[in-house]
Amino acid sequence: MSAEGNRKMLTAIVVDDERLARRELITMLRDHPGINVITDADSVQSAARAIAELRPDVVFLDIQMPGQSGFDLLDKIEAGPRIVFVTAYDEYAVRAFEVNALDYLMKPVTPERLASCVERLIATTVAGEAASAGLRPDDSLFIRVDHAMKFLRVDTIIAIKAAGDYSQVITTDGLRGLTDKSMNEWEHRLPPNMFCRVHRSAMVNLAFVDRVEEAGGSSRKIHLKGLAEPLDMSRRYYSRLRHLLK
Repeated sequence: MSAEGNRKMLTAIVVDDERLARRELITMLRDHPGINVITDADSVQSAARAIAELRPDVVFLDIQMPGQSGFDLLDKIEAGPRIVFVTAYDEYAVRAFEVNALDYLMKPVTPERLASCVERLIATTVAGEAASAGLRPDDSLFIRVDHAMKFLRVDTIIAIKAAGDYSQVITTDGLRGLTDKSMNEWEHRLPPNMFCRVHRSAMVNLAFVDRVEEAGGSSRKIHLKGLAEPLDMSRRYYSRLRHLLK
Protein backbone atom coordinates (compact mmCIF):
# COMPACT_ATOMS: atom_id res chain seq x y z
CA MET A 1 0.00 0.00 0.00
CA SER A 2 1.26 3.48 -0.80
CA ALA A 3 2.16 6.13 1.78
CA GLU A 4 -0.94 7.98 0.59
CA GLY A 5 -3.07 4.96 1.45
CA ASN A 6 -1.55 4.67 4.93
CA ARG A 7 -2.09 8.32 5.77
CA LYS A 8 -4.51 9.09 8.55
CA MET A 9 -7.57 11.11 7.51
CA LEU A 10 -7.80 14.33 9.50
CA THR A 11 -11.06 15.11 11.27
CA ALA A 12 -12.29 18.71 11.16
CA ILE A 13 -14.92 21.02 12.58
CA VAL A 14 -16.08 24.16 10.77
CA VAL A 15 -17.10 27.06 13.03
CA ASP A 16 -18.91 30.07 11.57
CA ASP A 17 -22.06 31.92 12.65
CA GLU A 18 -23.19 32.20 9.01
CA ARG A 19 -24.85 29.01 7.78
CA LEU A 20 -24.10 29.64 4.11
CA ALA A 21 -20.43 30.25 4.88
CA ARG A 22 -20.23 26.96 6.77
CA ARG A 23 -21.94 25.06 3.96
CA GLU A 24 -19.67 26.56 1.33
CA LEU A 25 -16.46 25.67 3.17
CA ILE A 26 -17.68 22.16 3.96
CA THR A 27 -18.51 21.63 0.29
CA MET A 28 -15.06 22.80 -0.75
CA LEU A 29 -13.39 20.53 1.80
CA ARG A 30 -15.17 17.52 0.28
CA ASP A 31 -12.77 17.83 -2.65
CA HIS A 32 -9.90 16.92 -0.29
CA PRO A 33 -9.97 13.23 0.69
CA GLY A 34 -7.45 13.81 3.48
CA ILE A 35 -9.99 15.86 5.51
CA ASN A 36 -13.26 14.62 7.00
CA VAL A 37 -15.60 17.32 8.36
CA ILE A 38 -17.33 15.60 11.27
CA THR A 39 -19.60 18.48 12.34
CA ASP A 40 -20.04 22.24 12.26
CA ALA A 41 -20.93 24.89 14.84
CA ASP A 42 -22.41 28.37 14.74
CA SER A 43 -21.10 29.85 18.01
CA VAL A 44 -18.23 29.76 20.48
CA GLN A 45 -20.33 27.81 22.99
CA SER A 46 -21.47 25.10 20.56
CA ALA A 47 -17.96 24.84 19.10
CA ALA A 48 -16.40 24.35 22.55
CA ARG A 49 -18.85 21.53 23.29
CA ALA A 50 -18.23 19.85 19.94
CA ILE A 51 -14.44 20.08 20.30
CA ALA A 52 -14.52 18.62 23.82
CA GLU A 53 -16.71 15.73 22.70
CA LEU A 54 -15.27 14.92 19.27
CA ARG A 55 -11.61 16.01 19.67
CA PRO A 56 -11.01 16.97 16.02
CA ASP A 57 -7.55 17.27 14.50
CA VAL A 58 -8.28 20.71 13.06
CA VAL A 59 -10.79 23.52 13.54
CA PHE A 60 -11.62 25.93 10.71
CA LEU A 61 -12.58 28.93 12.81
CA ASP A 62 -14.30 32.18 11.90
CA ILE A 63 -12.95 35.08 13.97
CA GLN A 64 -15.77 37.60 14.04
CA MET A 65 -18.96 36.12 15.49
CA PRO A 66 -21.76 37.67 17.54
CA GLY A 67 -21.09 37.82 21.26
CA GLN A 68 -17.67 36.16 21.31
CA SER A 69 -14.87 35.93 18.77
CA GLY A 70 -12.90 32.98 17.54
CA PHE A 71 -10.08 34.08 19.82
CA ASP A 72 -12.41 33.64 22.81
CA LEU A 73 -12.91 30.00 21.85
CA LEU A 74 -9.22 29.30 22.37
CA ASP A 75 -9.59 30.08 26.08
CA LYS A 76 -12.35 27.47 26.39
CA ILE A 77 -10.66 24.44 24.83
CA GLU A 78 -7.79 22.19 25.71
CA ALA A 79 -4.68 22.18 23.56
CA GLY A 80 -4.91 19.69 20.73
CA PRO A 81 -6.65 20.75 17.51
CA ARG A 82 -4.77 22.81 15.00
CA ILE A 83 -6.47 26.10 14.26
CA VAL A 84 -7.08 27.56 10.81
CA PHE A 85 -8.68 30.98 11.03
CA VAL A 86 -11.18 31.91 8.31
CA THR A 87 -12.24 35.56 8.12
CA ALA A 88 -13.15 38.43 5.85
CA TYR A 89 -10.99 40.84 7.86
CA ASP A 90 -7.23 40.84 7.26
CA GLU A 91 -6.66 43.06 10.31
CA TYR A 92 -6.68 39.90 12.44
CA ALA A 93 -3.82 38.21 10.60
CA VAL A 94 -1.02 39.27 12.93
CA ARG A 95 -2.90 38.23 16.06
CA ALA A 96 -3.85 34.91 14.46
CA PHE A 97 -0.20 33.96 14.10
CA GLU A 98 0.64 35.33 17.55
CA VAL A 99 -1.62 32.63 18.96
CA ASN A 100 0.16 30.05 16.84
CA ALA A 101 -2.61 29.37 14.34
CA LEU A 102 -1.50 26.96 11.64
CA ASP A 103 -2.98 29.04 8.80
CA TYR A 104 -5.17 32.02 8.01
CA LEU A 105 -7.71 32.01 5.17
CA MET A 106 -9.32 35.14 3.79
CA LYS A 107 -12.96 35.06 2.67
CA PRO A 108 -14.02 34.35 0.03
CA VAL A 109 -11.79 31.28 0.25
CA THR A 110 -10.48 30.19 -3.13
CA PRO A 111 -9.99 26.52 -4.07
CA GLU A 112 -6.29 27.18 -4.66
CA ARG A 113 -5.74 28.76 -1.24
CA LEU A 114 -7.70 26.04 0.52
CA ALA A 115 -5.67 23.36 -1.27
CA SER A 116 -2.48 25.00 -0.02
CA CYS A 117 -3.83 25.01 3.53
CA VAL A 118 -4.84 21.35 3.37
CA GLU A 119 -1.43 20.39 2.02
CA ARG A 120 0.15 22.14 4.97
CA LEU A 121 -2.14 20.38 7.43
CA ILE A 122 -1.32 16.99 5.96
CA ALA A 123 2.40 17.76 5.83
CA THR A 124 2.51 18.65 9.51
CA THR A 125 0.68 15.43 10.34
CA VAL A 126 3.05 13.27 8.31
CA ALA A 127 6.07 14.96 9.85
CA GLY A 128 4.63 14.63 13.33
CA GLU A 129 5.08 18.33 13.93
CA ALA A 130 1.80 18.77 15.78
CA ALA A 131 2.89 16.50 18.60
CA SER A 132 6.66 16.40 18.78
CA ALA A 133 8.39 19.13 16.79
CA GLY A 134 11.07 21.19 18.44
CA LEU A 135 10.04 24.70 19.38
CA ARG A 136 11.61 27.98 18.30
CA PRO A 137 12.22 30.94 20.63
CA ASP A 138 9.42 32.98 19.04
CA ASP A 139 6.86 30.14 19.05
CA SER A 140 3.79 30.44 21.25
CA LEU A 141 2.61 27.48 23.32
CA PHE A 142 -1.09 27.02 23.99
CA ILE A 143 -1.04 24.94 27.16
CA ARG A 144 -3.05 24.29 30.29
CA VAL A 145 -1.61 26.21 33.24
CA ASP A 146 -3.39 26.19 36.63
CA HIS A 147 -6.58 24.68 35.11
CA ALA A 148 -6.85 27.31 32.37
CA MET A 149 -5.50 27.51 28.83
CA LYS A 150 -2.81 30.15 28.32
CA PHE A 151 -0.53 31.33 25.54
CA LEU A 152 3.15 31.38 26.46
CA ARG A 153 5.93 32.57 24.18
CA VAL A 154 8.91 30.27 24.53
CA ASP A 155 11.36 33.15 25.00
CA THR A 156 9.39 34.49 28.01
CA ILE A 157 10.03 31.34 30.05
CA ILE A 158 12.73 31.97 32.66
CA ALA A 159 12.78 28.53 34.25
CA ILE A 160 10.83 25.31 34.65
CA LYS A 161 10.80 23.31 37.88
CA ALA A 162 9.50 19.81 38.60
CA ALA A 163 6.52 19.72 40.96
CA GLY A 164 5.52 16.12 41.61
CA ASP A 165 3.61 14.86 38.59
CA TYR A 166 3.53 18.42 37.21
CA SER A 167 6.00 21.13 36.29
CA GLN A 168 6.01 24.76 37.31
CA VAL A 169 6.59 27.34 34.57
CA ILE A 170 8.09 30.68 35.60
CA THR A 171 7.84 33.54 33.10
CA THR A 172 8.97 37.11 32.69
CA ASP A 173 5.50 38.47 33.48
CA GLY A 174 5.51 36.87 36.93
CA LEU A 175 3.50 33.74 36.09
CA ARG A 176 4.26 30.72 38.26
CA GLY A 177 1.84 28.14 36.96
CA LEU A 178 1.55 24.37 37.04
CA THR A 179 1.23 22.35 33.85
CA ASP A 180 1.00 18.60 33.28
CA LYS A 181 4.01 18.55 30.94
CA SER A 182 6.90 16.51 32.33
CA MET A 183 10.48 17.73 32.59
CA ASN A 184 11.52 15.19 29.95
CA GLU A 185 8.88 16.52 27.55
CA TRP A 186 10.07 20.09 28.11
CA GLU A 187 13.67 19.05 27.54
CA HIS A 188 12.72 17.26 24.32
CA ARG A 189 10.79 20.19 22.83
CA LEU A 190 12.51 23.38 24.01
CA PRO A 191 15.34 24.83 21.84
CA PRO A 192 18.51 23.00 23.03
CA ASN A 193 20.75 26.03 22.55
CA MET A 194 18.40 28.22 24.55
CA PHE A 195 17.41 26.02 27.50
CA CYS A 196 19.57 23.82 29.67
CA ARG A 197 18.76 21.23 32.32
CA VAL A 198 20.60 22.23 35.49
CA HIS A 199 19.10 19.63 37.80
CA ARG A 200 16.85 16.61 37.41
CA SER A 201 14.10 18.92 38.66
CA ALA A 202 14.96 22.18 36.87
CA MET A 203 15.60 23.75 33.46
CA VAL A 204 16.66 27.35 32.82
CA ASN A 205 16.61 29.82 29.94
CA LEU A 206 20.26 30.67 29.24
CA ALA A 207 19.36 34.27 28.45
CA PHE A 208 18.43 34.79 32.12
CA VAL A 209 21.48 33.19 33.74
CA ASP A 210 23.16 35.74 36.01
CA ARG A 211 25.80 33.69 37.78
CA VAL A 212 26.66 30.29 39.25
CA GLU A 213 28.14 30.07 42.74
CA GLU A 214 29.57 27.31 44.90
CA ALA A 215 27.23 26.13 47.63
CA GLY A 216 29.47 23.85 49.63
CA GLY A 217 30.96 20.51 48.65
CA SER A 218 30.25 19.81 44.97
CA SER A 219 26.88 21.54 44.89
CA ARG A 220 26.15 24.85 43.19
CA LYS A 221 23.44 27.47 43.01
CA ILE A 222 22.40 29.15 39.77
CA HIS A 223 21.06 32.71 39.97
CA LEU A 224 18.62 33.88 37.29
CA LYS A 225 17.59 37.40 36.35
CA GLY A 226 14.01 37.94 37.42
CA LEU A 227 14.08 35.32 40.19
CA ALA A 228 14.77 36.25 43.80
CA GLU A 229 15.83 32.76 44.88
CA PRO A 230 18.58 30.72 43.15
CA LEU A 231 17.98 27.18 41.90
CA ASP A 232 19.96 24.10 42.89
CA MET A 233 22.38 22.89 40.24
CA SER A 234 23.75 19.35 39.91
CA ARG A 235 27.41 18.76 39.15
CA ARG A 236 26.55 16.50 36.22
CA TYR A 237 24.94 19.43 34.34
CA TYR A 238 27.57 22.06 35.09
CA SER A 239 29.93 21.29 32.20
CA ARG A 240 27.12 21.48 29.64
CA LEU A 241 26.00 24.81 31.03
CA ARG A 242 29.53 26.22 30.84
CA HIS A 243 29.80 25.05 27.23
CA LEU A 244 26.51 26.68 26.25
CA LEU A 245 27.39 29.97 27.94
CA LYS A 246 30.72 30.36 26.11
